[in-house]
Amino acid sequence: MKKEKKFRQDRKPWFRFIKWIMRVRYKRVKFINLGEELKGGSIILSNHEGTDAPLSLELYSQIPVRFWGAYEMNSRLIDLYRYQTKIYYHQKKHWPLFIARVFCLLASPLTYIFYKGLNLISTYPDARFAVTIKQSIKAIENGESIVIFPEDSSEGYQKELKGFFPGFAKLADVLYTKRGIDVPIYVTYLKKSEHKYMIDAPIYYSELIKNGETPEEIARVLVERCNIIGNTPEKKLLNVTDEADSKESQISNI
Repeated sequence: MKKEKKFRQDRKPWFRFIKWIMRVRYKRVKFINLGEELKGGSIILSNHEGTDAPLSLELYSQIPVRFWGAYEMNSRLIDLYRYQTKIYYHQKKHWPLFIARVFCLLASPLTYIFYKGLNLISTYPDARFAVTIKQSIKAIENGESIVIFPEDSSEGYQKELKGFFPGFAKLADVLYTKRGIDVPIYVTYLKKSEHKYMIDAPIYYSELIKNGETPEEIARVLVERCNIIGNTPEKKLLNVTDEADSKESQISNI
């Protein structure tokens, strides 16, 4: 019997070597599916957990993914240095600014190389967001999934997420209205201490807007769901899922 070919992301050889090294630091996580497994051509929403969530998906997910990232992370080295020192390490991780600046003298050049290999899709706070949408649509139509970390992390990364920014809903709306693609959206949550990635059942964009919900309202609904799957014991989540599947099966047999 022919051995099934192992999946790997479409990355350049030098970047695959870097990823191989990084597996020493970032251990394999267990993906817990509360519904269907992740599939390509979808939108994946996740908590951030610093670098752990994005790298867990990059290293161990079994579908092709592209990540959204702040444009500063994907531009000039000096812009990345400023972003990492002031925003990431000082504001979000609460490091003293001086220590962040010294550390990033080494970290930023290495991160710069890494981000180039990751092939990020840049996000912008202005009209250039249209470029983000255009690149994301192309990726989804090519079967890639867009991974977005939409949490409001202005006060740092929290276990209980305080909110989602609605950019993902705007992408889903353009796909639906302009391309006729009813994109599945997966809400996920990395439980870092347990090395588990909780994957909620997908919900299609058409379901989210059936009562005329705005992007902001959709963001509120999904951040609440993200907090539920992140802060509810796994057994309880799986029991609820099994009960829902059982009821659905009973209805279909009537």
